[in-house]
Amino acid sequence: MIRVENLVYRYGSQGDPVLRGIDLEIKRGEYLAVIGPNGCGKTTLVKHLNGLLRPSEGTVLVDGMDTSEGRSLREIRRKVGMVFQNPEVQIVGMTVEEDVAFGPGNLGLPPEEIRRRVEEAISFVGLETHARRSPHDLSSGEQQLLAVAGVLAMAPDCIILDEPTTYLDPAGTRKVLDVVARLHLQGVTLVHITHYMDEIVETDRVVVMDRGRIALSGSPPEVFSEQDILLDLGLEIPSVTAFMKKLRQMGVPVDPRVLTVEDACREITRLLERRP
Repeated sequence: MIRVENLVYRYGSQGDPVLRGIDLEIKRGEYLAVIGPNGCGKTTLVKHLNGLLRPSEGTVLVDGMDTSEGRSLREIRRKVGMVFQNPEVQIVGMTVEEDVAFGPGNLGLPPEEIRRRVEEAISFVGLETHARRSPHDLSSGEQQLLAVAGVLAMAPDCIILDEPTTYLDPAGTRKVLDVVARLHLQGVTLVHITHYMDEIVETDRVVVMDRGRIALSGSPPEVFSEQDILLDLGLEIPSVTAFMKKLRQMGVPVDPRVLTVEDACREITRLLERRP
């Protein structure tokens, strides 16, 4: 879906690189998480994936289209949608329906196709009862769901989520993550930036960035097993991982690769059943 080759980026022609030789492939249908300390280049990287930024050096290809070529940008941005961390800055319509219709309307689609897409997107995120309301009357969580619906109505192949739960309470966070999980099941390619490790334990792959480079890459169990590296970068580890580590320090032979509450319950039940 996306190929990044030797990507270097500078803010200003004379500045130090923010990204330093990034090589990355994102497969179609993959759910990729990108984590790292503040200032490591996460957001700068993902802004290259839909052409919001163009490389100082190197290449970014989306379905074979070069993001540095202006004639390809419209199609690239249709294929790769982006949800930002502050939902309020993404609102453009007077009602929920108008807001979701903005993107497909800019594509020049027929009115009946726009209506179909708007209804499907609003239903998918669970905002049907709010369709005629002002977006500014919604909670922060509902506004973020609205932002996701607006991207969905563009029928993208890939959605980038740049810290989408930063401003949300636990209930709003859960709703957004539930929608993201359903998108993954439908085969949408996802790129998720976050500081909350518990949000990404069920992703396909995790990339850890540090000072403009990729420091680690692998499945969640592989990456979160490197706890010393993560802690040195100032990153947290998932709460279940920390709990299982504590059990191992106490002499309980649990599997250190367990990341979810459900798997932890099964692992502990398995050990209890083996006791004489």
